[in-house]
Amino acid sequence: MHSYLKSIGFGGLKTEEELETILDEVFRKYTDRQAVKEENGNAFVEYSKAFGPDFGITLCGEMDKNGFHQEYYVPYFRGTGVTSKEDLMVEKHGSRESYAGVMEDPRVGVSLIFYVQNVVAYKKACVDQMLLNQPVSTTFSGLSDKGEILLPICKSEEQLQSDREAVSKRNKLIAAAKKGDEEAIESLTLEDMDTYSMISQRIQEEDLFTVIDTFMMPYGVECDQYQIMGEIKNVEEAVNEYTDEKLYFMTLSCNDMIFDICINQKDLLGEPEEGRRFKGNIWMQGHINFEKGLD
Repeated sequence: MHSYLKSIGFGGLKTEEELETILDEVFRKYTDRQAVKEENGNAFVEYSKAFGPDFGITLCGEMDKNGFHQEYYVPYFRGTGVTSKEDLMVEKHGSRESYAGVMEDPRVGVSLIFYVQNVVAYKKACVDQMLLNQPVSTTFSGLSDKGEILLPICKSEEQLQSDREAVSKRNKLIAAAKKGDEEAIESLTLEDMDTYSMISQRIQEEDLFTVIDTFMMPYGVECDQYQIMGEIKNVEEAVNEYTDEKLYFMTLSCNDMIFDICINQKDLLGEPEEGRRFKGNIWMQGHINFEKGLD
């Protein structure tokens, strides 16, 4: 059973029989169906059923003359807006027909890996060779299985402006360093040393989350799962229409990236409000936005 089903309101599932009933509901009463023809003559098909606004379950598999053969299923949560316009690579997951996106975004500092939500659209883009020198953007979203709410760090307008300028300067240095600029590499090295020294001194008398206001780092053994902390920009409540479990949708600013997350209210400690911070674990998903609509 998928560990992130509870994130979209299926926390009460106990048996495989209960899960199969829900997956059968997805197949018979889907709200969206996407398909693309494969080289072997069969079709790769996605059946998606929404169980509330912007979240649900997708069944993926192969369709041949004998019918649909389910390969796997995933819970999904659709984000809003555009998170990044950086170049990305897409890699296939082992033997099954699912894909991971890999992006080098200077705001994160590490390779950002995410589960690709719109596989059929990506496969169509490959067939049409739309990925060759075509601009694409990505909308990130996260499913969280555990989180807590922290109070914000009190900062003056001058401090906020200084932080924005520092982030902008660092992003420019990272971009230059990737092109081999030795001065930029040296500046980043010295900056990291200064940051480490500052944190080491302040941590003696202050709480870690007073010193650091946001972060994103890989979590666990799965490459597309992260532990994050970010400022809450917006909060909405939603209900799973099938189970009546209550969820929170939160728009976060994390490492200067804006994206949405979904979490079961039972798995969140604290009351989310705009301006407060969310800290927790997420499974990062991404919807690739092609210039020509393929969804």
